[in-house]
Amino acid sequence: MAASGNAIDPIHQFEIQRIIPLKIFGVDASFTNSSLFMVIILAAISILMLYGTRARSVVPGRLQSAAEMAYEFVASTVRSTAGEHGMKFFPFVFTLFMFVLFSNVIGLIPYTFTVTSQIAVTFALAALVILTVIVYGFYKNGIHFLNLFVPSGVSPILLPFLVLIEVISFVSRPISLSIRLFANMLAGHITLKVFAGFVVMLIGAGAWAPLATLPVAAIVLLTAFELLVAVLQAYVFAILTCVYLNDAIHPGH
Repeated sequence: MAASGNAIDPIHQFEIQRIIPLKIFGVDASFTNSSLFMVIILAAISILMLYGTRARSVVPGRLQSAAEMAYEFVASTVRSTAGEHGMKFFPFVFTLFMFVLFSNVIGLIPYTFTVTSQIAVTFALAALVILTVIVYGFYKNGIHFLNLFVPSGVSPILLPFLVLIEVISFVSRPISLSIRLFANMLAGHITLKVFAGFVVMLIGAGAWAPLATLPVAAIVLLTAFELLVAVLQAYVFAILTCVYLNDAIHPGH
């Protein structure tokens, strides 16, 4: 009964499981299923970008075309959002985009683990983005980086309130950036698992075959939608990163 419950439990798929238990100075540093899929994601990206572009053919093959499309897509996103000055951050944005994209897409494969369904992972990525913005903002602009929080052409009476709003908005960026990605992946996978549970229960109850096919059709449609969401969320994460980096490059309003 417990095994059957786990088979249709929509939350069970997000459980962190230790593969190699390890403690370093009392800190749990175990190699988990999340760690394993991060390694798989890194390997998949490396194969695409290194193996796929090794030939550098004038007429590219499938892997080279995919690698070049990903490269040009992110490069155009950075240029259009942060300008030519933002291209110095292209490796950073490209790495984030590819990691989030592969995490989302690989997580759609049955019996895999969705790394971006963990708030700890998405918040770490978002915190890295905001920390980069703050460090580079002060490095490039010094104290003038604080102009980011001071809108121009505002009445002195309203200025303190608007500065407070700007500060709150800036502080909330890593929260919104991480929760948006985490919530979309979590909700989509839970929905897929629930509909899969409906199929199992209908078949187990000896339901009429056409009735059992309804949830199957819904799963097919939801999977296609989830694939779209997986790509879209990687794009949203990348373009918001570019927007935030643009604030560090040009902090004035």
